[in-house]
Amino acid sequence: MTMVSPASAGEPAIGTDVYLPQEDTALLIDAMDTHGVRGARVLDLCTGTGAVAIAAAAGGAREAVAVDSSHSAVEHARAAACAAGRPVTVRHADLAAEHGRFEVVTCNPPYVPTPTLSHPAFHPAGPAHAWDAGVDGRAVLDPLCRHAPTLLTPGGTLLVVQSEFAGVDASIVALEGAGLAAQVIAERWIPFGPVLTARARWLEQRGLLEHGRRIERLVVIAARAPDTTAQARGRHR
Repeated sequence: MTMVSPASAGEPAIGTDVYLPQEDTALLIDAMDTHGVRGARVLDLCTGTGAVAIAAAAGGAREAVAVDSSHSAVEHARAAACAAGRPVTVRHADLAAEHGRFEVVTCNPPYVPTPTLSHPAFHPAGPAHAWDAGVDGRAVLDPLCRHAPTLLTPGGTLLVVQSEFAGVDASIVALEGAGLAAQVIAERWIPFGPVLTARARWLEQRGLLEHGRRIERLVVIAARAPDTTAQARGRHR
């Protein structure tokens, strides 16, 4: 997780308890743009600043809905969408809420493995709720994978970004177990940011990181729901 520039001129200032757009944000937006959202209903979970939802609206989405469990993030995302002049509906909710079904669902969830120790050396300053994800990094990923089919229209696609340290194969297996066709469609290697730097030795001790390596592989996984409407049309021909 590597920090990128804060809000540009004309954009609302980002509060200290809201996740700053980073390399994973950019990778997810790039993957979404490549996939295409023109004319689609798009849901962005764990929206943070609203950057992905705003990009979806800019990309021609028929409807863009942004969701976050943080009140501060919701307030910022609303202000950011207004400043950008993009029609984004922003809701305060969590993954378990009833959101409806969408052609495209995006998510940049918390995914950083987190020691159970509360020692400050493991926990740099910042909105920890946006990255801390349990010892295995899957506190949000696992529920997301299970819940994904209920969010997608037939043939719809989930795009989720995560770190190698949260188990890429585990996500693919979980998504396929939920009935989706899943694969990695984009990846990027980036230097460690403050959080992973603080936890590097712990990750080494757990066997998740080679000794001395300080770069991280980010991936975007695409998980597609079966197109049952197309199958039904085929049966009636």
